[in-house]
Amino acid sequence: APAVKNFTLNFTITNLQFTADLQKPSSRRFKSTEKVMYHYTDSLLQKSSIGPHFTGCKVTGFRSGRHRDDTKVDAVCSYKDNARLARFDREKLYQELSTMTNNVTKLGHYSLDRSSLYVDG
Repeated sequence: APAVKNFTLNFTITNLQFTADLQKPSSRRFKSTEKVMYHYTDSLLQKSSIGPHFTGCKVTGFRSGRHRDDTKVDAVCSYKDNARLARFDREKLYQELSTMTNNVTKLGHYSLDRSSLYVDG
């Protein structure tokens, strides 16, 4: 069976105000925001070059950003590493995600900080 490998995904949303309840995984706001993040990140990653091997992301946390309306999102995503996936190319994946988010400016109805996207970095 192919090994499952993880990579980190980080980005900053500039129109989601960070509040203390976003730090508590048991809070209603954390859970609802987490659900929305899965919806957006999963659909993007399924359309990417790792799509057929992608198994999902887990939000590991939300953090306060530089400005009042900034929320940093940290996630760990997984994929099955097998022979058909030449190798995990984080730069290629970064480029694909960048293109799919309109140069790292849009994720669904959220706005992104252009310089905030990190793939395994």
